[in-house]
Amino acid sequence: MMREFEIERQFDIRIESIKPNKGVYFLKTNKGAKCLKRINYGVQKLCFVYGAKEHLINNGFTHVDRYSLNNEGEPYALVNEDIYTLSEWIEGRECDFHEDKDIVMAAKALAEMHIASKGYDPPENSKLKTDLGRWPHLMDKRVKALDKMRDMSRKKSRKGEFDINYIKSVEFYKNLGKRAIKVLNNSDYMNICRVAEEEKSFCHHDYTYHNIIIDKENNVNIIDFDYCKREIRTYDISNFMTKVLKRREWNIECAKLIIDAYNEVSPLSEEEYRVLFAFLLFPQRFWRLGNRYYYNEVNWATNTFNKKIQILISEQEQYMKFIEEFKKVYNQQEEL
Repeated sequence: MMREFEIERQFDIRIESIKPNKGVYFLKTNKGAKCLKRINYGVQKLCFVYGAKEHLINNGFTHVDRYSLNNEGEPYALVNEDIYTLSEWIEGRECDFHEDKDIVMAAKALAEMHIASKGYDPPENSKLKTDLGRWPHLMDKRVKALDKMRDMSRKKSRKGEFDINYIKSVEFYKNLGKRAIKVLNNSDYMNICRVAEEEKSFCHHDYTYHNIIIDKENNVNIIDFDYCKREIRTYDISNFMTKVLKRREWNIECAKLIIDAYNEVSPLSEEEYRVLFAFLLFPQRFWRLGNRYYYNEVNWATNTFNKKIQILISEQEQYMKFIEEFKKVYNQQEEL
């Protein structure tokens, strides 16, 4: 168990009460409400994340869960072998992806965050996290992984429901992956990465409802930057769109709403639409689910995996309709 007095001593606070809350701790302290979190990565990565948040704040994007510093001026406490961070507890509600006005606000906030991210020089002692230029390789590797996982399921003497569904649908997703790779290779991806490299911008990389907190003043607060890294902004946009659209029957009007709101703050270029299209085509969710199942990345119950793959398969028709509509609306051709 975490030694509370160590947290108090290192952060120079008094803890009045502590209660677990979705993988973190909610603390009442003499310095207000705080969020205590044990992190599962090293100090150098944390310094990158800390620097990124400070950079946003200095650039006027202040609605983030700012880290508290310890007595030595570092953004963490070491307790035994564990690293803990202490940040502001942001009071508010999670963004509701079923509400149009919420997703419009969230899309604008994402654009504002991307603008504020420009010019970020990570601290000396930090480990640079970057995916710039890596997506052709990542996509290729992940499409090949789909085959590997199919072979793993075929070799099983006793196949479960997940394996049967996986084998049945893997070709569909492999085909999408190959299409995405083609679109990406026929885009200005590398140049867009070069620009991002020069601009020194970064992405949140986990922009979803529970990391988007709307407070009483109706400000959009963005929390949990653990995965942030140098990356092109269309990654965040496509990831956000997918998270919303899977809850909204892959409705093209809903997609337009997000893109229009983002564009109002920071317009996308013609070439960025192409890369966005490649990201939307890529079967990231199917790959990830397979990965989690076949490589035991998470210990979910078997029926959780079964449910998730069934949901994915059941939305194929809506999704394919969306892809065709997206191509029409945003003028995307594919060389087949």
